[in-house]
Amino acid sequence: MVHTYEVLVDIKESELNNTFRNGTERYEIDADSQQRAGGIARAQVRTTHPQCVEYDIRVTRLLR
Repeated sequence: MVHTYEVLVDIKESELNNTFRNGTERYEIDADSQQRAGGIARAQVRTTHPQCVEYDIRVTRLLR
């Protein structure tokens, strides 16, 4: 059964001159398990933020 999970991803992104930008992205992921939701979020972060050097994925709650 597919559920909708809220996933928060803390991102550390590299910019020019060895400076870094930190932020948090929120995703609503449709998946059949928490592990799968985390994997889908990881793939989206890699696509959306190609300069990302660190990320922390947290599946926070079940929405539906």
